[in-house]
Amino acid sequence: MSVLQWIVLASFLGGVLSVASAALFALNARTHWVNALVSYAIGALLGAVFLDILPEAIEQSGSAPLVSGTVLAGILLFFTLEKLLLWRHCHHDHCEVHEPAVTHSHDHGRSGAMIMIGDTFHNFVDGIIIAAAFLTDINLGIVTALAIIAHEIPQEVGDFMILLHSGYSRTRALMMNLVSSLATLVGGVAAYFSLQAVQGIVPSLLALAAASMIYVAVADLIPGLHKRAQLRDTLEQVALIGFGITSIFMIHLLVGI
Repeated sequence: MSVLQWIVLASFLGGVLSVASAALFALNARTHWVNALVSYAIGALLGAVFLDILPEAIEQSGSAPLVSGTVLAGILLFFTLEKLLLWRHCHHDHCEVHEPAVTHSHDHGRSGAMIMIGDTFHNFVDGIIIAAAFLTDINLGIVTALAIIAHEIPQEVGDFMILLHSGYSRTRALMMNLVSSLATLVGGVAAYFSLQAVQGIVPSLLALAAASMIYVAVADLIPGLHKRAQLRDTLEQVALIGFGITSIFMIHLLVGI
């Protein structure tokens, strides 16, 4: 297959099929299974960042401080964007930032706009990452695509459940996630035609993608785990996070990188 065909296939699998699989699982999953998947998703996200994306970004750029600085700026950017979206949500609902209602609303599901904007951007960046990896090396592209699929399915399950918990119907939640997932394919194809002319920005895009994944794991997923503070729950969470990291590491070994 050509590089473009690899990119299209990997972007499709990383996007649309992961959402469909996540929806199928979420509609039949028990609450405990979903909680377990969130823990696994955290490990998969962090594993993909620190075992795959950041090492590649540093290798391509040749400057660890530049990549680290971009990640730091990216985290601040995503924090600011989320704050703006939360402020807009509270402004229209006439809520105060210090009221428990805001925490309750955010805990039980960010607004539909927050979910879709965050997911669409994340999926678009996933497509760029896939394209950048395949343009560098086919094997690296396969590893990257598998890593993205590995964390995308449990992450999509979590997002799907958030939308359901926020009052969306199953059909609407599925359609919103499917539309958002198309951004992976758009990002991959667009990157194929543009990255070849601007290869110098690939490390920065990889670093921003890493920042996005770190922020999703640390700011959106981990806080929910702290609500289950029993020792048994904590041990299970740690084990599943470790399993998520290990699964990404095993993908590297299986593909031979």
